[in-house]
Amino acid sequence: MAMLQKMASIDAQMRLLAPKKVSEDDKLIEYDALLLDRFLDIVEVLHGQELKETVLKCYELSGMYSKSGDLEKLNELGDLLNGLDPGDAIVVASSFSHMLNLSNLAEEVQISQRRPVRNAKKGDIGDENSALTESDLEETFKRLVKQLGKTPHEIFEALKNQTVDLVFTAHPTQSVRRSLLQKHQRIRSCLSQMYQKDITDDEKHELDEALQREIQAAFRTDEIRRSPPTPQDEMRAGMSYFHETIWNGLPLFLRRVDAALKSIGIDERLPYNVPLIQFSSWMGGDRDGNPRVTPEVTRDVCLLARLMTANLYFAQIEDLMFELSMWRCSDELKQRVTRLEAQTRKEAKHYIEFWKHIPPSEPFRVLLGDMRDKLYHTRERIGQLLASGKSDISIDDTFTDVSQILEPLELCYRSLIETGDRPIADGSLLDFMRQASVFGLSLVKLDIRQESERHTDVLDAITTHLGIGSYRDWSEDKRQEWLLSELRGKRPLFGADLSLTDEMKDVMNTFMVIAELPSDCFGAYVISMATSPSDVLAVELLQRECRVPKPLRVVPLFEKLADLESAPAALKRLFSIDWYRSRINGKQEVMIGYSDSGKDAGRLSAAWQMFKAQEDLVKVAKEYGVKLTMFHGRGGTVGRGGGPTHLAILSQPPDTINGSLRVTIQGEVIEQSFGEEHLCFRTLQRFTAATLEHGMHPPIAPKPEWRALMDSMAVVATEEYRSIVFQNPKFVAYFRAATPEMEYGRMNIGSRPSKRKPSGGIESLRAIPWIFAWTQTRFHLPVWLGLGRALSHALDTDPKNITTLRQMYNKWPFFRVTIDLVEMVFAKGDPRIAALYDSLLVSPEFKPLGVELRQKYNETRNNLLRVAGHDDVLAGNPTLKQRLRLREPYITPLNVQQAYTLKKMREENKQLNITQNGELAKPTKRATELVKLNTTTEYAPGLEDTLILTMKGIAAGMQNTG
Repeated sequence: MAMLQKMASIDAQMRLLAPKKVSEDDKLIEYDALLLDRFLDIVEVLHGQELKETVLKCYELSGMYSKSGDLEKLNELGDLLNGLDPGDAIVVASSFSHMLNLSNLAEEVQISQRRPVRNAKKGDIGDENSALTESDLEETFKRLVKQLGKTPHEIFEALKNQTVDLVFTAHPTQSVRRSLLQKHQRIRSCLSQMYQKDITDDEKHELDEALQREIQAAFRTDEIRRSPPTPQDEMRAGMSYFHETIWNGLPLFLRRVDAALKSIGIDERLPYNVPLIQFSSWMGGDRDGNPRVTPEVTRDVCLLARLMTANLYFAQIEDLMFELSMWRCSDELKQRVTRLEAQTRKEAKHYIEFWKHIPPSEPFRVLLGDMRDKLYHTRERIGQLLASGKSDISIDDTFTDVSQILEPLELCYRSLIETGDRPIADGSLLDFMRQASVFGLSLVKLDIRQESERHTDVLDAITTHLGIGSYRDWSEDKRQEWLLSELRGKRPLFGADLSLTDEMKDVMNTFMVIAELPSDCFGAYVISMATSPSDVLAVELLQRECRVPKPLRVVPLFEKLADLESAPAALKRLFSIDWYRSRINGKQEVMIGYSDSGKDAGRLSAAWQMFKAQEDLVKVAKEYGVKLTMFHGRGGTVGRGGGPTHLAILSQPPDTINGSLRVTIQGEVIEQSFGEEHLCFRTLQRFTAATLEHGMHPPIAPKPEWRALMDSMAVVATEEYRSIVFQNPKFVAYFRAATPEMEYGRMNIGSRPSKRKPSGGIESLRAIPWIFAWTQTRFHLPVWLGLGRALSHALDTDPKNITTLRQMYNKWPFFRVTIDLVEMVFAKGDPRIAALYDSLLVSPEFKPLGVELRQKYNETRNNLLRVAGHDDVLAGNPTLKQRLRLREPYITPLNVQQAYTLKKMREENKQLNITQNGELAKPTKRATELVKLNTTTEYAPGLEDTLILTMKGIAAGMQNTG
């Protein structure tokens, strides 16, 4: 009885710790409580009442700490977690990780069912899924007509010429295994159905049982990847979204576009072949610093994508054969079918059995049946090529270009229209035509990304072989002169006697694969760390040398601050080359990188420099009559350009989008954007509506005094950021001690190494683990460092600047989004948690740096609130504030457990003479073997699994982590 009373008391305490409802239709707390109750029951059944009570006690202490800030509760929580035996520690870490996943699922169901918030203030910030960040198509169209004076015809024409290309990338931030994501999808479905109004008691009981089964199945699934995924694994995971949501979600979205157009008086449907939405991928093509992405991998992922496409088309054709069973048809279709049947009887005996089952009075099925057989041969041939590199199926019996699929479908469409069956034509047939137009035969177009220095290495080997000097040592002018002379000529540069290293062969073999595979497999060739015109011309020459039949468009990627500053001059010089302008046919794409620029100079300076660079790049393009497409390399977290889609688009400089936009969809953002059909629809709607609005109603340009103030603040922010990150001799050691950066690679969540080079400091560390490590400790240093000092400088220089800053915040979308996103990060942060890591993990000589950084954190927070005019973070967004407060009692136990687990692991490392940076201080034979193999056997049982579970749980709680 005493135990039951204690449990009831804890349950009551949990309810008291939960945040309050924010609206009448807010059921988030109810959803979260239901999932939590079901989960705790499962913990009790599987692991006993005592362990359930331990989990509840941790939740209670964490919640009390979060609500009151009482550090005694945090210390008590630490004592409880640190005293667990290894088995219980794993279960507790896994429990809180799963509880966070369930809490996220409750949020997603709440968002999907909540009534949209209308007339929200244009600058309001929210999470990616918040109703405040919606861009409703119909409302956008009507606003453009009624408030801005645009005609329906202008909107229709703008949409027909608009393109948004979403580029899926496999950056290692998706820490949740695919098998768990699928179970989460079923949990969402059960929870959503349980709260429908017309559900019966029996149905609710059945759904409740199903819900418990799925929660238990998820809890019983190993969260930890025991080996890193291959690039092919990443590609399959990314492409699974097309099969599960995007394939059906795209035509549904385009029908909604038609409906929204009709609401403003346009009766015409959007043409099926307009490039309104496009999809591309880096999965298996991004080889920058990833030795696992080989030419063979690129070939495999291209063939796998074509195989997936053939399977989707095959199923769709079979469905259409059942649907289009009518006998009336146009003379044009009748003549085609007559010729087809005659040819079939004469040349393809293996078709005869199939034709016997199709009555001659069903012409559509005859034509579609021929397509079905060709698709069968297409996928069989691709399967053979994947298996052995060879195929005995003639390419003439397969589809090699999407026009071969669209042409007979168009014929069917015209025939239905001509015979009075337009409603049938505008059904599944139109949907399939739209799908085929978007996905082609390759599902997505694969971008290739390679670092500029790798091309320099190859060209240097060629010029050395030719005896004309070292390309690497040449000036930029001499490089351009030689490259252009070769591009204008026709001679081959080298023969079989050219000596290349393995890395150089990898570069050349990649071009060979591009030349071998169908051209529609590929999109752009992106050059990372691009700095000059010769970087672009080098790729053009290598494509020609490897006989690429349809050369890929070459896209320079400008990343670091200095590269962004010099990008307009580099582009101007490139456009001044007659040969190049003739090559690009009036179109150029430029990619800007949010990740490395932020790591190089801090977020404020990077964001401002990217803003200015885009303005200047567009001016250069206009000067030469070139249409410029900006390719935004955004990550999931604010430190890497993340944030609500429509606000990110609407805060771009005027004239920098103009109906053409490319943007990366990375890591866990793919699941958040396309994990469900309703999420898919909302994602496509956001991008389409915001891109249209930016083009037809551009944001205001900043005033001269705003620019001047931003320039001065950016200088101060960069100085502060670099003085700490790159110039403070203690920072690297502090960073590696105070965060789980060294242990990040143990998560096996991506195929790419965390560093470009095995050794080196912050400059060699990739932006993703740099951000991930600080997110784990809830300190988020890369997002805010430099901003506080910049704001202090502005406020101290002139008292009137507070008025200017508030004008900028209220009237300039770029500045408002910048401030609001950092404010959202502060709502997720907690410097007291970072202090706990310091107390357990950082040696005394480095602790003063942690104290200094936490002082800067508080200074930045206070300055930020002053500029925004807010009393507290997220004061104007109770919905998001509620959601973040709901997660805190789940996240804090994982932070505490992680800190103590890191301490134990590092103490054991010291016993093996391994230093904090992972290198051997005294290379004993045993320690050398352990580091070389990267095994986990040196740790006490359960430590490594506990650490990984805490990492995954915190990532789930923070949501946007990389």
